[in-house]
Amino acid sequence: MNVAVVLLTTALVIVVSVLAAFGAGKLARMDGATYPAALSRAAIAFAAAVTLAATVTATFATLLT
Repeated sequence: MNVAVVLLTTALVIVVSVLAAFGAGKLARMDGATYPAALSRAAIAFAAAVTLAATVTATFATLLT
């Protein structure tokens, strides 16, 4: 049961991160950014979302143990 929860949570974090990256890239492109600039903004948004999820997970793990 725990493995399934971890896998589902990981999949959810990845999907949310990809959606955030897509949104950031699309907004940057609509703002007139070039494709490389929009791609770098999307990559930054993806990395930020994954980092935030890892930080929250580490904090909860510390608090709950």
